[in-house]
Amino acid sequence: MAAPERFRIIGAMREELRDFVAGLGAPAYRADQILRWVYAAGAPSFEAMTNLPKALRETLAERATLYTTAVAETRRSSDGTAKLLVALADGAAVEAVIIPEDDRRTACISTQVGCAIGCVFCASGIGGLVRDLSAGEIVEEVLQARRSLGEGEALTHLVVMGIGEPLMNYEALVRALRILTAPWGLALGPRRITVSTVGLPATIRRLAGEGLGVNLAVSLHAADDFTRERLVPHARPLGEVVAAARDYLHRTGREVTFECVLVKGVNDSVEDARGLADLVGREAILVNLLPVNPVPGLGWQAPSAARVERFVRELRGRGVRVQVRRRRGADIAGACGQLRRHRCGH
Repeated sequence: MAAPERFRIIGAMREELRDFVAGLGAPAYRADQILRWVYAAGAPSFEAMTNLPKALRETLAERATLYTTAVAETRRSSDGTAKLLVALADGAAVEAVIIPEDDRRTACISTQVGCAIGCVFCASGIGGLVRDLSAGEIVEEVLQARRSLGEGEALTHLVVMGIGEPLMNYEALVRALRILTAPWGLALGPRRITVSTVGLPATIRRLAGEGLGVNLAVSLHAADDFTRERLVPHARPLGEVVAAARDYLHRTGREVTFECVLVKGVNDSVEDARGLADLVGREAILVNLLPVNPVPGLGWQAPSAARVERFVRELRGRGVRVQVRRRRGADIAGACGQLRRHRCGH
């Protein structure tokens, strides 16, 4: 007869943990103590939860699980960026990145092992989608990232822009975000969290109705459907994606950005900039430009600095707010999916 499945602490909602603790014969307040140890104190084990009775700690060790992940490798860049290869219990792995910027410490996390979208310039989709992450695994990534910070450093921002399409793992994403923003959880401010998507219109609208209050980044990558489908196979029509993004902006009042990876000779012309400006229109939407981070074997190259600057001038001349994101971690396989590909052979 198989042993009963252990209760997973990380990824559980507060009421679920209270019910579990009550089933062990302990008072409900013990659940809140456990949550404080996990999210506020960063306890690595049940044994470290010293204000719990020893008998309860022993029972938790037998009946529950704390961490199911471990950091298998850490690479630190000369620019301060750190990339973590997070090993999962089944032998798969994902990536999390810590990006320092002045007083900010931003964690970039994954939501899937592999990716089904298949953006042609990205290492994440090589090999396709393996599986979704659970809500607990997503939350663990954030906790692992926080544990990797130096003394005196604190995690201030979170971007869900790592491996995978977050909105294709919707239920786990939303559950993880609720835990990460809950007062009893990590208590991150929703305005400091950004969810990135390649643009699934119906799911963007669904997210707008969740009341999460997080920011949204939509990866357009092109100003016309033909070019976009060249870069993002099976992409949804731009008109539908942009309309859903505007709906999110109006319904939530949260920041919406349009992301565009610039690829030499593909989407970096003045005409492309004009088309992107037309898509933005008069909305208060920021455009983030990122010259492509070349992946060995894929063949795509970044435009010259002069060509990027010309693109920026064209957008600004048409009243568009725009910034160029600085490439980070180039010396540590910093682009999304590269470390996993190198380590795991995907």
